[in-house]
Amino acid sequence: MKTILLLIISNIFMTIAWYGHLKYKNSPLWMAILISWLIASVEYCFQVPANRIGHSQFSAPQLKTIQEVIALIVFSVFSVVYLKEGLKWNYIAGFLMMVGAVFFVFKKW
Repeated sequence: MKTILLLIISNIFMTIAWYGHLKYKNSPLWMAILISWLIASVEYCFQVPANRIGHSQFSAPQLKTIQEVIALIVFSVFSVVYLKEGLKWNYIAGFLMMVGAVFFVFKKW
């Protein structure tokens, strides 16, 4: 559970770093890059421990899959709440297909 919590926090920071500047298109690009980089550096303070702790329970591909599913959820909420962009049915369908990949990664074959 600690891994999941750290990954959620990490993804919140990374989503803000990658997409938060889209509301401020009039600010200089260099400023968006610098601020995004500073925010992303905080993200690493959560991502690295999450992977280090999580690797005792999960394989690296499983950790990446968990991270991607969390990223989709965090991004979806961010997109709707902060960017005020709706989630269209085709976005949701595409995201669900990606989440379906979790079955193949975690299935014991």
